[in-house]
Amino acid sequence: MSALQRPPAPLPSVPAGELGTAVGRERRRGRGTVSNASGRYEPLARVAFDDGWQGLDDLPPFKTSVTVDSTRKIIARNDSPDISFDRSINPYRGCEHGCIYCFARPTHAYLGLSPGLDFESKLFIKPNAPELLERELSAPGYVPRIIAIGTNTDPYQPIERRHKIMRGILEVLDRAGHPVGIVTKSALILRDLDILARMARRDLVKVAISVTTLDATLARTMEPRAPTPPRRLETLRQLILAGVPTSVLVAPVIPALNDAEIERILEAVASAGVRNAGYVLLRLPLEVRDLFREWLIEHYPDRYRHVFKLVRDTRGGKDYDSTFGKRMIGSGPIAWMIGRRFEVACERLGLNKTSAKTTTEHFRPPRPPARQLDLF
Repeated sequence: MSALQRPPAPLPSVPAGELGTAVGRERRRGRGTVSNASGRYEPLARVAFDDGWQGLDDLPPFKTSVTVDSTRKIIARNDSPDISFDRSINPYRGCEHGCIYCFARPTHAYLGLSPGLDFESKLFIKPNAPELLERELSAPGYVPRIIAIGTNTDPYQPIERRHKIMRGILEVLDRAGHPVGIVTKSALILRDLDILARMARRDLVKVAISVTTLDATLARTMEPRAPTPPRRLETLRQLILAGVPTSVLVAPVIPALNDAEIERILEAVASAGVRNAGYVLLRLPLEVRDLFREWLIEHYPDRYRHVFKLVRDTRGGKDYDSTFGKRMIGSGPIAWMIGRRFEVACERLGLNKTSAKTTTEHFRPPRPPARQLDLF
């Protein structure tokens, strides 16, 4: 392992997969990314190489580790003008699903870790999230509005099966009568169907399931530890049968990779009973760009240049444009065509005629306000 002084900035013209940072396939079996480059805030860039003493193939495989995150607040706030919520909860940092396109990957750099393999193998949990939430909902002057969960990393990723942090959060929200919106791609959400159905009867919950592709091979390559497409369709059916307002996110749409499936995905989810759908164009902020390029070079070498050309056509000639109002849907003729195809398919299938509503009328602080004791 060599520690090199990090250069002032990467050379965007050189594909990261050609920089010699790829990790051996056996060490990353079942993972999404190809490399584990140091985070952007680290003063040194560490590059593994064979020094003759120990071969790279002898290094241990990446195993999932879990660390307690000792956060003191659980509700995160935002004022972004192009999203429908102003507060969210993230029970976990990092995500074992390993989706190559995940726009949350760069957040691992804040922890001194790599947005690559570290993001999907070095996970952080917030076991005291339900207690923190109960305290924050009970704070004087708290005004309830829908809380979004799953907008950063998936709250129902595999380690939730053991830690049950998401279930604890839902129990607090249910008791308090507080509305919540959940985004996931995991069938594990069905474990909490009892709470979700109870909240749905009071208009306190809505769920969005991400369906990126119906191609099993592409799904396993692109989202290695996420449920298969059939499992997600079955999850949709069961949520809808239980009366839980459920929509679908075709996200991300990747030109020349899965954009041809837009209509087929919408037809499949409509057959499952879904009545609302949305989409998000591929986003490549910061390290995600190079990680996605490496992945394309390894798995689809015949089309990675074409994919990036089309991506740039939707981002004003850049790999990514973070401008509010454009970051989700892009701009230009290619982005316009994707949007119109999506709209036409939704119109044909009768989708998006109505929308699920949540209410705050049932909200009651989970803890009674503290009463000051009488002096005498």
